[in-house]
Amino acid sequence: MKALYIDCCIRGKESRSARLAEVFLENLSPEYELTRRRLMDEALYPLTADSLRQRDALLAQGKSRHPRFRFAHEIAEADLVILAAPFWDLSFPALLKVYIENVSVEGITFRSTEQGLRGLCRGKHLVFLTTRGGIYEPGSDWEQAVPYLKAIQRFFGFGDFRYVAADGLDIQGYDGEAALQKAMDEARALAKEL
Repeated sequence: MKALYIDCCIRGKESRSARLAEVFLENLSPEYELTRRRLMDEALYPLTADSLRQRDALLAQGKSRHPRFRFAHEIAEADLVILAAPFWDLSFPALLKVYIENVSVEGITFRSTEQGLRGLCRGKHLVFLTTRGGIYEPGSDWEQAVPYLKAIQRFFGFGDFRYVAADGLDIQGYDGEAALQKAMDEARALAKEL
C-alpha cells in the first residue's frame, strides 16, 4: 500500500504541526510504503493563463503522463494521503492551496460527468493534521481549512476524511503543550487504526 505525506509545515523543525505529523507517521503500519512530499522544496506556482493553456494543450494531446502531472498522479495513486499544515489566516498556508490547484487535473484526480464530478483518486483515507493558536469548534466560521479539505476529499474521491487538530497553542495561560500532547495521542491512535 502507498501512503503519501504532503508536508506544508512552513517552519520546518520548529513547526508544531510537523511534530504532530511525525507522531502520526511513526505509528503508521509498516505495510505502507511512505513517500514524503515537502512542498517548501518543490517548484510550485499558482496557475496562470499561460500555465492553464499549457496544461489544457497537453491533456488535449493525450499527454497526461507529462512530468507536469507527476504530483497529480502521485496523489491519485496513493492509498492514504496525509496533509500536515498549520492554521494560518483562517485556513492553511497558500502553498497548500497552490499544490491542490496543481493536482486538480481532469482525467487524473477527477472527472466531469453528466451526473456531476467524480473523484478518481483511489485512496481510502485523507488525513489532515494541524495545529492552531486559538480554539475552534467544529463548524466555526473562523475555521475554513477543515470544510475545504472535506470538500476536496469528496471532489477527489477519497473514501473518508479524518483530521486531528491541536487547539489553543497560543492562548496566554492555556497549557498549549498539554493540548499538543493530547492531539499527538489522537494522531497516534488514528495512525494505528488505518
